[in-house]
Amino acid sequence: MSNTKYIFFSGKGGVGKTTMACATAVHYANAGKKTLIVTTDPASNLADVFETEIGHKITPLINNLWGMEIDPDRATEEYRERILAPMRAVMPESVMAVLEEQFNSPCTTEIASFDRFVDFIVAEKEGKGEKYDVVIFDTAPTGHTIRLLELPVDWSKHIEESAKGQGNTCIGPVASIQENKVKYDEATNLLADAERTTFMFVLQPEETSVYETKRSSKELKEIGIKNVELIINGMLPEEVCEHPFFKSRFDMQQRYIKIIESDFPLKIRKMYQRDGEIKGIERILNIEKDLFDNSARQTYSVGNGELLSAHFNNFIPDSIDDIIKPNGKTKSIFFTGKGGVGKTVISVATAYKFATEGYKTLLLTTDPAAHIGEVLEQNITDHIQKVEGVENLWSVIVDQEKATEEYKQRIIEESKPKYSEDMMVAIKEELESPCTEEMAAFNKFMGYVESDDYDFVVFDTAPTGHTLRLLELPFDYSDQVSLMVT
Repeated sequence: MSNTKYIFFSGKGGVGKTTMACATAVHYANAGKKTLIVTTDPASNLADVFETEIGHKITPLINNLWGMEIDPDRATEEYRERILAPMRAVMPESVMAVLEEQFNSPCTTEIASFDRFVDFIVAEKEGKGEKYDVVIFDTAPTGHTIRLLELPVDWSKHIEESAKGQGNTCIGPVASIQENKVKYDEATNLLADAERTTFMFVLQPEETSVYETKRSSKELKEIGIKNVELIINGMLPEEVCEHPFFKSRFDMQQRYIKIIESDFPLKIRKMYQRDGEIKGIERILNIEKDLFDNSARQTYSVGNGELLSAHFNNFIPDSIDDIIKPNGKTKSIFFTGKGGVGKTVISVATAYKFATEGYKTLLLTTDPAAHIGEVLEQNITDHIQKVEGVENLWSVIVDQEKATEEYKQRIIEESKPKYSEDMMVAIKEELESPCTEEMAAFNKFMGYVESDDYDFVVFDTAPTGHTLRLLELPFDYSDQVSLMVT
């Protein structure tokens, strides 16, 4: 039997990753390949596409095709129990109490979801679970996916360095998780194996999507992923573009298609915009046929399409300004939603509105795939700076790498007068954990939330699942620093 192949789908939010991943999964299943599709996206709509409940379990979808939606909470509980269960028989209650408290940290949530993801990559070599011919990962928007693919190296290195030092990590004693290092090393090797791993970027023919694909392609090369392909999705068919509005978008798309074909020396597939939602096996089969015949037109036809109407009269108040205007204190406004729905444009427009009304306004993004610079047509950095041409408006990006270094230095400087040299060695080891990045980003984020320097702070956040995780962190991290010292 041949080795399992792994295919990752990613791209800017809202470009159609899930649809393309589902069509690819159906293609291999219909070709007789035993196929598994797994989503690592907290805001996934995998179940919606197949019109069936999936959840945190491997679920049959059609002949030769199974699916699973990784639930971070369930994955955390499974991981925690797998590590702690063998210890309960040999460790005193006092030691177990400390370990169980340690495993309640947000680090455990990150490593648990990631660990479940890696299980599917290395299952074949370890001889665990079902054997699949093809495993397809429908991942989160690009910035989060790159982070996910970096984790095998980061966690393996952290375990190795901790083993040389105090023997502890933020997710437990090295001795209890040493076997994970072998697993993470194997995952790293498989990701770099061009014969077995393919990374599919889905993009739409527009500036922000092309920009993100270029940036992310470079990052993939840096972490050793070599086999990359593209799918240009959402192309408008020329015959529906008689109206000037659609003709303008069609011409724009054609310009960017030429740029994509010129700048990316990769295999490229194309897919036209459909006039209805892609839900159900029949529509997925049409997408699959067009995608793999590489014509993009075989099943495509321009129909009437169903226009959905909704009445929001009772949803939007008479004057939303009355709700969000400052009342003597800084107002924080968060924009979130599914990837690609226009959060960044709306957040920039909102910040612009308040600034032009005379309110001192800060526009901030916590999205790893931030595009506020492209919308403003200005270079936005991790230092607060004035937006050119707009009175009362400033902008900033939370740079996770810089935030992490600043956070580490602050913790070390604050800890030096309080703790012994041995304790400082342990704290420094703990700070090298990959989950310190999440803690640092949250710390930076909270600094802006608590600031009273502005009338408004407008947050352009990551897609919904990641934003909810960020907003949960104040509760997760409340005891983390004291636990680190303990």
